[in-house]
Amino acid sequence: MRKTLYATVTVAAVALSSPVLANESVMKCIENPGNWCMQQHDYTSQRYSKLDQITTKNVKDLKVAWTFSTGVLRGHEGGPLVIGDVMYVHTPFPNIVYALDLNNDNKILWKYEPKQDPSVIPVMCCDTVNRGPQYADGKIFLHQADTSVVALDAKTGKELWKAVNGDPKKGETGTGAPMVVGNVVLVGISGAEFGVRCYMTGYDANTGKLLWRAYSMGPDDEILVDPEKTMSLGKPVGKDSSLKTWTGDQWKLGGGSIWGYMSYDPDLHLFYYGTGNPSTWNPAQRAGPDGKQIDQKWSMTLFARNPDTGMAAWAYQYTPFDEWDYDGINEPVIADIDVKGQQRKVVVEFNRNGFGYTLDRKTGELLVAEKYDPAVNWASKVDMDKSSPTYGRPLVNPAKSTFLNGPDVNTTDICPAALGSKDQQPVAFSPLTGLFYVPSNHVCMDYEPFKVEYTAGQPYVGATLSMYPPKGEDGHMGTFLAWDAGTGKIVWANKEQFSVWSGVLTTAGGIACHGTLEGYFKCLDQKDGKLLYKNKTPSGIIGNVMTYEHKGKQYIAVYSGVGGWAGIGLAAGLTNPTDGLGAVGGYAGLNSYTALGGSLTVYELAGK
Repeated sequence: MRKTLYATVTVAAVALSSPVLANESVMKCIENPGNWCMQQHDYTSQRYSKLDQITTKNVKDLKVAWTFSTGVLRGHEGGPLVIGDVMYVHTPFPNIVYALDLNNDNKILWKYEPKQDPSVIPVMCCDTVNRGPQYADGKIFLHQADTSVVALDAKTGKELWKAVNGDPKKGETGTGAPMVVGNVVLVGISGAEFGVRCYMTGYDANTGKLLWRAYSMGPDDEILVDPEKTMSLGKPVGKDSSLKTWTGDQWKLGGGSIWGYMSYDPDLHLFYYGTGNPSTWNPAQRAGPDGKQIDQKWSMTLFARNPDTGMAAWAYQYTPFDEWDYDGINEPVIADIDVKGQQRKVVVEFNRNGFGYTLDRKTGELLVAEKYDPAVNWASKVDMDKSSPTYGRPLVNPAKSTFLNGPDVNTTDICPAALGSKDQQPVAFSPLTGLFYVPSNHVCMDYEPFKVEYTAGQPYVGATLSMYPPKGEDGHMGTFLAWDAGTGKIVWANKEQFSVWSGVLTTAGGIACHGTLEGYFKCLDQKDGKLLYKNKTPSGIIGNVMTYEHKGKQYIAVYSGVGGWAGIGLAAGLTNPTDGLGAVGGYAGLNSYTALGGSLTVYELAGK
């Protein structure tokens, strides 16, 4: 799978202008490359740092500078923030936030520990993870497991306001990181596995007042689309675009969770995010009145919305009538790249369904859609013929259709598994190479749907799954790869024993760094994927690698703390192979390599 990297790559950095529309404090923070101001690093979600002290030549000299124990086990996703001389560290449930003084031996300046009802834990789909707080206007914004959105004074940790975003008794939970644009705090809600009709909400950053709410499915005025102005694949979505694709009132239990990272283009004043699977996982219960497939919009969708009003400019549905739980929530990345010989302003997303998508971020025009894992077999391709009635849709392999095979039938060897060719672990982009660096899963599954009745607050899944590496191969379950989003091609790829569940960092020093489920922190050469450094951390890594500068010195940091969907067996002590929505059996071997933990590891160059 290794290929020679083209010597010349045409790529332009995205100009983050219009700071008033964005958020002046965030933009000012981002201007200093020594900070790490957002979970995504900046509004583009590129996760690329201009810091260049640590390079391909000296990264081999990294050593552990210091560590910090969070005091919490379970899966540690997301990463710390650094604003000036203060680092903000967060944890899984109970969602503690620490402020550490980088000037004073990383002393704890303050600790915020919300008082949450532990009954929320059983309704958290895939471990008790939290993807991190965000900073703006001297505040730290946190979305808690119990759906509370809080604003904390960044200097003192004092709670300034609190808004309740949902009801855990109905299965509504909070795991995603907020994003602040202008004076609006954007935050989604999870709960598709409990029959929740999920939504994105905008709150006033100063008061916590609810400004608007956009549901993933339902009437036009509730999903905030304009039938004539909101576009999809070059055409207006039309009246009742969502209601027409659901049978009866099934949309009220529609799903469409929102918990992935978001991005924002200040020039277009649009923010981008994805929605998750429809409820239930049994597609037969969501079929049309004639017993045929029906799209169930707008689950599995990439939305571009105005952050002030929530109104959708365009929408693209990745996986209509989902039959495999291929959530569309993965982070959209903004970049200006060469697409088939033409410079384009794009948004790029590596979908759970195994296809890497490149779209025009102004219009939603589909430019590229190709498999980034060759094992993908549930669909042959995405139809790119604009004259075709199936334009923009995946062409499903009937043998892998859990709907056509029917409920109570075990459809085998579907690739990828429900956790997708990539899940929550964010990619990175590098303007040095023009490539995207993708932490991926190389996993397949058996999937047996069954009928399930809805009860508020109870699981509304309706499928039994088992997961395993692709058959006939060497058994590896993960790949770290470099992707050309302009052509839809893999440039190089490295195999990993387990899924690469960690977010990636790229830097001006030419390195790309990630973690592994066994607990290794690794840095590679962006050009060819050559391993330049690795170090074993206390637990498996599902957090996102970040970097910062303090007193003129560059550091790299990452959480270790195994968990998340892939590590749910270890995190929750599960042993039944089909538990954890099928992940427990697939990742049973992890317990031979790592154990639970919760810590931050910070690296520096030796002798510096």
